Amino acid sequence: MTDSSPIHVGHKQCDRFSRKRTLLLIAAAVSVVLLAAGGWLAFRGLQVKQNLEATVALVPTLQEQVVARDLAAAGLTLDELQGHTAEARAAGTDPLWKAAGLLPFIGASFSAVSEVTVSADDVINRAVAPMFDKVETLDWDALTPVDGRVDVEPLRELAPTLASAANTIQLSHNRLEGIDRSRLLPQVADPLGNAVAALDEVRNPLNSASRAAQLLPSMMGADGPRTYLVLIQNSAEVRATGGIPGALAVITAEDGRIALTNQGSASDMGRFNPSLTVDPEQEQIYSRRLGAYMQSVNLTPNFPTAARTAKGMWEERKGGAPIDGVIALDPVVLANILSATGPVDLGEFEDPEIGNVLADSSLPSSLTPENVVPTLLSDVYAQIEAPALQDEYFAAVASKIFSAVAGGQGDSSKLIEALVQSSDQDRLYLWANTAAEQDLIAQTSLAGAATGPTVGGASFGVYFNDGTAAKMDYYVRRTAQLLQECSDDGHSQYTAKVTLTNTAPLDAAETLPDYVTGGAAGGVTPGHIRTNTVAYGPAQALLQTARINGEDVPLGSFRHGNRPVGVLTTELAPGQTVTIEMDFSKVVQKTEGVLEVTPTVQDAAEVILPLEQTGSCDAAGEQTSAASD
Repeated sequence: MTDSSPIHVGHKQCDRFSRKRTLLLIAAAVSVVLLAAGGWLAFRGLQVKQNLEATVALVPTLQEQVVARDLAAAGLTLDELQGHTAEARAAGTDPLWKAAGLLPFIGASFSAVSEVTVSADDVINRAVAPMFDKVETLDWDALTPVDGRVDVEPLRELAPTLASAANTIQLSHNRLEGIDRSRLLPQVADPLGNAVAALDEVRNPLNSASRAAQLLPSMMGADGPRTYLVLIQNSAEVRATGGIPGALAVITAEDGRIALTNQGSASDMGRFNPSLTVDPEQEQIYSRRLGAYMQSVNLTPNFPTAARTAKGMWEERKGGAPIDGVIALDPVVLANILSATGPVDLGEFEDPEIGNVLADSSLPSSLTPENVVPTLLSDVYAQIEAPALQDEYFAAVASKIFSAVAGGQGDSSKLIEALVQSSDQDRLYLWANTAAEQDLIAQTSLAGAATGPTVGGASFGVYFNDGTAAKMDYYVRRTAQLLQECSDDGHSQYTAKVTLTNTAPLDAAETLPDYVTGGAAGGVTPGHIRTNTVAYGPAQALLQTARINGEDVPLGSFRHGNRPVGVLTTELAPGQTVTIEMDFSKVVQKTEGVLEVTPTVQDAAEVILPLEQTGSCDAAGEQTSAASD
């Protein structure tokens, strides 16, 4: 029989009560633990938030203090920053916080915060702090030429620190950029995006500074004498990299001492027959003139090609020490430099004939940032008729400005800013004959390369070459713009749209000198402007069709490396405007289209118009799902 005594039943009831009580106790304990964990995570989250916000607020203060050379105050600010990032890192890498990173749905946000705190602490301690230590001891005035010499040893000592800092910033940027923000809570995703943008803004200039510190000592002759050819580009006769290299100069550097040792003009070089050997692809696009005339070496937008060709021409015609590198600049670069040096008095000229001509002219006796561009690109042609004297004037101006820089005239920090600004404007180019140095240059905008590591993504180019054989490009006003259309197959079509306007006087044929208009010598009506417009598409894209003022036209179609190239020629009478369009299809790159344009007398912001998208394209340039539906 089953024992159903009251005592046995009571035992069962007690067991059930005991188990229930135990479960309640466990549930209560878990609840307490969860509440405690939640409270601890909230506390740690608040620590992260407050310390990172304090860090963001203090960084501009540190920058201002360093720029103002208030290093004592900057040191205190840096100490505060290190304290804040250390506390943020401790909170964001707390064991419980890291464990929360394993949770479904919200775990990714916890992990992202951990990465941000680690990156912030790394940036302050492994990049900012070491650089600040060097800044404290670096004599910035030593970077200014004194009696023609620059002390490059401080830069050499700074190079390892800059390289380490640049690497830290790059690694932190890559770490945060690799986080999938679509999986994060908005409260985390938005600040993370801001952090990536901030690091992106810093990493490029820091990488450039690191490369400069590695390059400059040797290029300034610290390890032996160097010889450089300088091409002074004249934007009044446009070339793909800026302007015809009419005036030439040779600069030597040894142990930081720089000297202008020779000058000349492209016209003095004459024709090279047979022409120098150049890349066959580029010769097909730009003709044999590329290797036949110094004036034509930069018909190609690929500055390394132009530099190597110019080096070969100078060495063949002039001899002397081998050329170790080539520098190119235009009158706007001279204006930027003058903003640092202050006005440069031209004084007496060695050739009395130039002095006599200038005495009877209204050309300025002192060059300033405001007058140097119109003087060199327009006024000189109106008031000095003889081309030989024009070349001598350009050479004299270059010599005077070089002497001002070499003599340490002006503010050293402003001079560095002027050179950085010129590079940012794509008006300053540099090529080195030494492979290791050129590898570093190739990673910067100074390289002026149309192919290679700096030309990736949806990169487009619009370049101009004068076809008038005159100095009429001073009167051309240009705009260039990319138009993008997205398709369902994942490809995009882009149109490079260009407008050219001839703003020369309607009576230019009568009022402008023949040397400016060309005097019909090149088969172009005086006052008219003939331009060869060259458009480059991104790698693997296809050149499709072209239009002039909306009408389909045939065009020259080529390839440079793996980039498609189109060429169209137009001729404008005074007052006329033309619109050119070249279409590129099958663009597979998903990044936003980027347009590079020949630097001219205009500001780039006036020339390059914003990307215009037709259809519904997302931020990466693809058609949105809504549009596909």
